[in-house]
Amino acid sequence: MVRLKISFVLLLTSSFADLSAQVSIRLFSDKFPESAVFSVTEGRYEVDFFNGEKATVERGKPVILTRYDNKLAVKADGSEAFICDSVLISGLTGNDLFSLMLNGGKSVRQYYSGDLKCFPDLGTLVLVNICDVEKYIAGVVRAEGGSGKNLEYFKTQAVIARTYMYKYLLKHMPDRYNLCDNTHCQVFAGITSDSVINRATLETKGQVILSSDSTLIISAFHSNCGGETSSSEDVWLSEQPYLKSVRDPYCVSSRNARWEKPFKRNEWLGYLRKNGYKGNSEDQVAYSFVQLSRQTDFRAGSFSLPLRTMRTDLNLRSTFFSVADSGESVILKGRGYGHGVGLCQEGAMAMAARGFKYLQIIDFYYTGIFVADIKDAVLLPDDDTLPVNNIQEVNEDGHSHDSH
Repeated sequence: MVRLKISFVLLLTSSFADLSAQVSIRLFSDKFPESAVFSVTEGRYEVDFFNGEKATVERGKPVILTRYDNKLAVKADGSEAFICDSVLISGLTGNDLFSLMLNGGKSVRQYYSGDLKCFPDLGTLVLVNICDVEKYIAGVVRAEGGSGKNLEYFKTQAVIARTYMYKYLLKHMPDRYNLCDNTHCQVFAGITSDSVINRATLETKGQVILSSDSTLIISAFHSNCGGETSSSEDVWLSEQPYLKSVRDPYCVSSRNARWEKPFKRNEWLGYLRKNGYKGNSEDQVAYSFVQLSRQTDFRAGSFSLPLRTMRTDLNLRSTFFSVADSGESVILKGRGYGHGVGLCQEGAMAMAARGFKYLQIIDFYYTGIFVADIKDAVLLPDDDTLPVNNIQEVNEDGHSHDSH
């Protein structure tokens, strides 16, 4: 029997000063792969089967990883398949890169740095990338923030992503890795060659956002606030002193600042009645709701309904909308895109374009915070204070609009 050997790269001990420079990320975590192909793109790798057997892998010699009953079948180019419990494929040169492609269905090839662990679990292959923290952060910034933007904006996103990573570092500890690569944690699709993103990450290396008590904040962000961010308690019913509503003049001319969504008059009234509205169909209060600043509830006379419920039910871009009567139709005229809590990405982009530095941008959106090295953070037990599945979403262009 081969011993299953899975280690946690980043484990919190007595302080953040004890942290390693690596993090373990589950790849393709929203898939259920049966097989994957590992290929060296730079450097040289060694396959460790954890039974004394090892094999060297170089460019042009792919390694096929396949789930075989409750074990793992590993086949390197030109050799017989080896059956084991788990495998570690480690870089040997210090500058090692690899690609990973899932077999079956629509194949997607993604590129990573560092090492790869693989083991079968619950009917699928678990693929775990062990990589340098800052290379991971750069990959997250590319996935969550897009490309082709100002250096100071990317510095802002790098600090936010690093803060989130350390705060939720033990989220998947029972699953034998630190974080996953989809919106349950942070989107990570591998390394990036974007020189601006990589520079922003390195120039903010180790920096995180701390609250007044030196603990890591919940670094929430979204696409566009429509001119005013939301307080956390108005969205998630959990009050955080650093996530307070802020008037934002910087995002109001951006592409996601305004939206409209029409409804047939009877469709709108039917939705309200399904949720307890008793008013007459000709009563104008159902068609004249106005938000000049953010509110928490839709109101029509004595009737009220949480706006966050309406956003989910009606698939709206935000809760920041007013209702206008247009005869046969009712038009929701909205502002912003996302939950509105924390940093407004399009506002931050505009601030960076106007010459604001990343520390000024962070200070504008988060109240009473400061940026410091992770070694200066106070360690608290991991606490998923907010419902993570309500914190992150992906918008129509593939970038985050509701996040952390």
